[in-house]
Amino acid sequence: MLATTNPADWVESWARVQPLQPFLKTPDGGQITYAELDRRCGRFASALMRRGVVPGDRVVVQVDKSVEAVLLYLACLRMRAVYVPINVANTPNEVDYFLRDSQPRVAIIRPADRALLEPPATVAGVRHIETLGAQGEGTLPALVRQADSEPELCRSGDANSLAAIVYTSGTTGRSKGAMLTRGNLASNAAVLAHAWRFTQNDVLLHTLPLFHVHGLFAAINTVLASGSSLLLLPKFDAADALRILPQVTVLMGVPTHYTRLLHRAELNLETCAGMRLFVSGSAPLLEETQREFRVRTGHEILERYGMTETLMNTSNPYEGPRKPGSVGPPLAGIEVRLAKTEDAAVEAGADVTGMLEVKGPNVFAGYWRDPEKTRGEFTSDGWFKTGDLGRIDDDGYVQIVGRARDVVISGGYNVYPKEVEMELDSLSGVLESAVFGVPHPDFGEGVTAVVVPQSTAQLSESDIINSLQTRLARYKVPKRVLLIGELPRNTMGKVQKNVLRAEYASLYVPGAPPGRG
Repeated sequence: MLATTNPADWVESWARVQPLQPFLKTPDGGQITYAELDRRCGRFASALMRRGVVPGDRVVVQVDKSVEAVLLYLACLRMRAVYVPINVANTPNEVDYFLRDSQPRVAIIRPADRALLEPPATVAGVRHIETLGAQGEGTLPALVRQADSEPELCRSGDANSLAAIVYTSGTTGRSKGAMLTRGNLASNAAVLAHAWRFTQNDVLLHTLPLFHVHGLFAAINTVLASGSSLLLLPKFDAADALRILPQVTVLMGVPTHYTRLLHRAELNLETCAGMRLFVSGSAPLLEETQREFRVRTGHEILERYGMTETLMNTSNPYEGPRKPGSVGPPLAGIEVRLAKTEDAAVEAGADVTGMLEVKGPNVFAGYWRDPEKTRGEFTSDGWFKTGDLGRIDDDGYVQIVGRARDVVISGGYNVYPKEVEMELDSLSGVLESAVFGVPHPDFGEGVTAVVVPQSTAQLSESDIINSLQTRLARYKVPKRVLLIGELPRNTMGKVQKNVLRAEYASLYVPGAPPGRG
């Protein structure tokens, strides 16, 4: 494995060492070798330079998944621009905030979104707006075709220079930009490639989105670190994945992917005969899913634990016991501890539950333009407070038991209740609301809301959901909105979401009563 503090350096190195090795394959038989990847990334970097992008400039990207989108990401790394991925499900209102906060030199969006997003981008001071479509159309590819394949690039910058800003919503409703450095990305990819035994013979089936740290960094960067290959699918589809599985050796997914694979009769020992590794993350994997998958395929899913601010922290071992319900011990060079108080660590043990704190080269540099929030998320001795509650057993394996901030993880995406509650409470006729997650057979957790109507209001569940669909990304919209008389509160007036979660725990279980709603 090649040493570097910038993942883009792997592209140039592998282009020299193994120029004909495929880096990216597509289902139709197309492929890009490492030598071609090197040339095409150079052209994308040159195109961005023609728009005035220099090291340190932000490049906001909200586009559909495509080969060109992968090249754009790697071009930003190569020229040391700061890549800012935006979920394609985010609404124009949400994108407006990201543009104003990150102040990019260039914004790259889908062609169909230009008329909608150009006005707020102009107000935000964005110098250039380019478009990129799922089939490689748009103004950016046209600019790339005119560009030089070997631009003069700035080689300055070290492990501490910014590589990406990834926005993660906070419990206050205000999104925060997590600043990830080149050292964060490179070190984590190298650790994962070693831990999961990646070699040049591996082909990763890439079905994850490119705006999330799982699909963008854990997947693409790990392939680059090992000089292996990836097969790019536009999105996850169980039938498509099973059809292509004999062509690959590794699959990274979220629990929803594995439950959907289990619904297909084609998932069996023969289909998975050439597979080396199945990885799951971004949400808890049910033990029943793990057991059924092992019986059907002969493979035990490897579960790991990460987050936007830290990338990957722990992983069940490639060789050795993979404990169901556990996310494994810390990865090499990373430390994880439990804290009972803000700054005091406690001794690990099976009966101890505490706040998980992390330290290592994977931990982000802080929140963009928010030093106060950054200070508050680190202990006095430099450990990052994850906000997750967990246990560490005698073998050093971590078990996640809850989330202190009530974040809901639905289908692998983080949904922060406060953000949804703010939108609910702004609707006409809503007195107050509470949002929480309860078990869902397909999504892991279902985003669920209870609403207390104003006394004279005539509200319906369908009307509320329809209103939210124009204000929030689809994955944030509650799957159910239940109308109730009052929210449960403790003596201090705090809403007791634990009571709500218990009351509606069977809401998505077929045939079960819906709770008190």
